[in-house]
Amino acid sequence: MHLSRLFGRYAAGLLVLGLLTGFLPNLAQNRRVPPTASTALKVTGPAKPKLILTIVVDQFRNDYLSRFGDLYSENGFQRLVKNGAYFTNAHYLHACTYTACGHAVILSGSVPAMTGIIGNQWFERESGLPVTSVTDARFMGLPSGRGGAPTRLLVTTLGDQMRMNSNYRSKVIGISLKDRSAMLPVGKSANAAYWFDTAGGNMQTSAYYMDSLPPWVTAFNARKYADSYFGKTWERLLPEAVYNRSDRDDAPYEGKFAGDSNKFPHVITGGGTQPGPKYYDDFTKTPWANDLQVDFAEAAIENEQLGQDDDTDLLSVSFSAFDILGHAFGPFSQEMEDMALRTDLAVARLLDVVDKKVGLANTLVVFTADHGAAPVPEYAQEKKMGGRRIKELDVMDAVTKALNAAYGQGTWISDVQNGSVYLNLETIQAKKLDRSTVERLAGETALKVPGVATYFTRTQMLNGPLPPTEIARRVAAAFHPHRSGDVYLVPEPYSFFEEPQVRLSTTHGTPYSYDTHVPVILMGRGLKPGQYQTASSPADIAPTLATLLNVEAPSGTVGRVLNEALETEPLPAKALAPKAKGRR
Repeated sequence: MHLSRLFGRYAAGLLVLGLLTGFLPNLAQNRRVPPTASTALKVTGPAKPKLILTIVVDQFRNDYLSRFGDLYSENGFQRLVKNGAYFTNAHYLHACTYTACGHAVILSGSVPAMTGIIGNQWFERESGLPVTSVTDARFMGLPSGRGGAPTRLLVTTLGDQMRMNSNYRSKVIGISLKDRSAMLPVGKSANAAYWFDTAGGNMQTSAYYMDSLPPWVTAFNARKYADSYFGKTWERLLPEAVYNRSDRDDAPYEGKFAGDSNKFPHVITGGGTQPGPKYYDDFTKTPWANDLQVDFAEAAIENEQLGQDDDTDLLSVSFSAFDILGHAFGPFSQEMEDMALRTDLAVARLLDVVDKKVGLANTLVVFTADHGAAPVPEYAQEKKMGGRRIKELDVMDAVTKALNAAYGQGTWISDVQNGSVYLNLETIQAKKLDRSTVERLAGETALKVPGVATYFTRTQMLNGPLPPTEIARRVAAAFHPHRSGDVYLVPEPYSFFEEPQVRLSTTHGTPYSYDTHVPVILMGRGLKPGQYQTASSPADIAPTLATLLNVEAPSGTVGRVLNEALETEPLPAKALAPKAKGRR
């Protein structure tokens, strides 16, 4: 490797470390963590669990557990809350609360500033094109569809550490409807990751993991699971009166299914006469997609013999339908209430499957989410809470006009991704301008666009100072020097940036509590059930599990061990006694 390139990577690593240890000093202290358990303690429970089961419900706000808690079944979310260590005050430490970012944190214990996963996609200066978090053109999809790989993830995960610790005998598998949600939690050395191909209606993987699909996956696809739901009607699970804790069913700001209305009951056809890409896309918004994932997970457990030997295995299941529907209908819709109730049943069935195949007594279960969600802006406005849609094109237009006026005509913006403005460096260089000055003018101009609350520049992120606020800390944790843009924009609460030609009822991605606050529940032997109000984060999951497994924590870990939930006992006094001098 060329020396300058090597030094650049080393310097970038030091910069990220400086951001996290300097501006984010002692994350545990910032989160008011109680004194840690003595180092002279050991975790009680089984010598080693047979399986780690990670359950992620995409876009599951923490308040879904309380809003609908009395409606859930005993064996789903209630089983987790009653029998697990439930951290009620868990927030993501970063501002870029997107699916890829959260999924990269959960089993790495890190933050986007170190994982390098700063969005579902971002602008890549080297190629001059947007790339996704799992873009890798070297690996095709199997049996078809888009391939890709987790090669853009810059840190290890718990699964990677488990594989190394067992000399790669531990099996690690990820399952989701989304490629990024299947790949990123399990890391780069996973045995496999599987997701749903909306072009063909099959579960697929990437050539990164294998040369051909295992026979059991081919057999599963032959069942044409998604096709069997074509034209079926989605009715409410419970009587209509129960849904009075949600918004009216026909709110005009809700989305709808293709060829259908925005109110119950829903007939799912994708607007066509037979299954096809539009139908498969709508299928991923239904509770039936959850059922597909549970059936596929059961097939994986059985055929891959997960949890059947002395080496702990890991299965990550991310339920994506919750998020896909949430974008279309919003968190206060009756559709989302019904999805929550039906996801509860899917989680209950998954736990029952694991209990039957492996035994929950032999399993450590994790339940969390990758982010929350904002109310639909029109809903927020109706309730007098503010909120608006900020068009990225309006930001680009305002910044371009200001820079043209100040420095002459030019192509000033390369791209805007996730509210982050990537300035055109060639234009800045050609006009012999100071990059930090252009950044400040772009930020001050964007601040005049209605709905923009504040901004942070690249130079400010690199050199400081940053204000001592939680928003600034979360933005710092989202900044990667090689991948982030030049001006990071933060919208006002209940507002968000809209991409050109993309219309969602609502979304996520901000540093505000409705996007950062998610449940974190750990269940299994070695853990004390109960509710814990101490400040915590999904970044704490990986180091806690690593402690329970007695393996090295992932390489980028910044989270803490959740000591208050660990069952511990003092080591024998003899083990603590100092050795007599002179003895060998």
